[in-house]
Amino acid sequence: MIKRTLFEVNEMVSGQGAQENININGASIDTRTVIKDNLFVPIIGERFNGHEFVKTAVEQGAVASLWQKDQPNPPKDIPLIFVDDTLKALQQLAKNYLEQLDVKVVGITGSNGKTTTKDMVASVLGTTFKVQKTEGNLNNHIGLPLTILRLEEDTEIAVLEMGMSGKGEIEFLSNLAGPDAAIITNIGESHLQDLGSREGIAEAKLEIKAGLDSSGPLIFHGDEPLLNERVDKSKVKFITFGLSDTCDYYSTSVEQKNDGTFFTINKYREHPFFIPVLGKHNVNNAMATIALADFFGVPVDKINTGFKGLKITGMRTELLKGKDDVHIINDAYNASPTSMKAAIELLEDLNGYQQKIVVLGDMLELGENEKNFHYEVGKAINKDKIDFVFTFGELAQHIALGAREHFKEEKVFAYNNKEELITQLLSLVKTNDIVLVKGSRGMKLEEVVNALQ
Repeated sequence: MIKRTLFEVNEMVSGQGAQENININGASIDTRTVIKDNLFVPIIGERFNGHEFVKTAVEQGAVASLWQKDQPNPPKDIPLIFVDDTLKALQQLAKNYLEQLDVKVVGITGSNGKTTTKDMVASVLGTTFKVQKTEGNLNNHIGLPLTILRLEEDTEIAVLEMGMSGKGEIEFLSNLAGPDAAIITNIGESHLQDLGSREGIAEAKLEIKAGLDSSGPLIFHGDEPLLNERVDKSKVKFITFGLSDTCDYYSTSVEQKNDGTFFTINKYREHPFFIPVLGKHNVNNAMATIALADFFGVPVDKINTGFKGLKITGMRTELLKGKDDVHIINDAYNASPTSMKAAIELLEDLNGYQQKIVVLGDMLELGENEKNFHYEVGKAINKDKIDFVFTFGELAQHIALGAREHFKEEKVFAYNNKEELITQLLSLVKTNDIVLVKGSRGMKLEEVVNALQ
């Protein structure tokens, strides 16, 4: 993590005030995460003001703090650096620190799969380089600077996830991080409420080109027309992946097993790959990773080693063992129509289980067509491969309506009360059943997962 004197930090943020030769070790915006010798950065939000907690941060171990000039009553007994805007200062500190490091940056965005791809990239490149990656969901205008400030001086590659909720956000993050290579996993329906259309989403994701090094590749889903028609291939180095043989990297075989996925690709026909991740859709994420590994010169045997050692961030197609030998696919972190259909298809493809059950929650931020999106998910569920459908939430009731088009009434349950859902689910699950749990983050469906364990 960043290790500088307070004087050096003052210079890096164009601040005023503290000139002490105090050593700071890392930065924090939250008193709950402060460690010894941290620099505290008090952020002002809609419902909080970090300046109220500066003294607490020092009591927890921070040695100094930034202070926004328009905030009253700065403490006299704490080393302070005065800045015009503490958030902008945090971002400026991260940008200047990154420029001081000899590190390559990989930027990853996309509607679905960016966290899984980040984990794959870090695992594969980690076989050859010292790699650090975005931890948790620190992928926005606050999280990305904090991730950068956690980089060690000798880190060779930083794998940075870039999230967004609206137009212009990816452009800002890309200009801040200046990636040497970038990946767009796909274009889905997330954020339709804010961006209006899939075309708008594609344009927002392509903002990652803003800070991309001219010699670095843009690696993107080549089967997506919205990306293909918007990438000016005369001005950017590009690499595509997908299912069709028009892509630079495409799969030649895919086999889903209960513990992961085997696949081969055109570039390495004699070298089958295995990822310990469920879902054929994750082969696309793996091919994006392979393309990037090739760019950085990672040998194919190391690529396979990296895949085999892969640890996926929790609640993303995570296979768990529950009570009474019940199996659970915990995919409760987030959901969109594309990712939900892919997760259901994954469950349909798995063999060797007594009953297959889906528990599906509301998909949020889908805009004016949200009810129809839910209904179409329900219609797409195969009644010959799925035994029971449970839904939770007002919008998810439309999944139940779609499922009832072809399921028997007693096979579909719609709830607005989570405890009632759990009670009914527990009365149905038996030994060697498998349950898929998926919904948007706000639905907190991990509570259903916990009840099964």
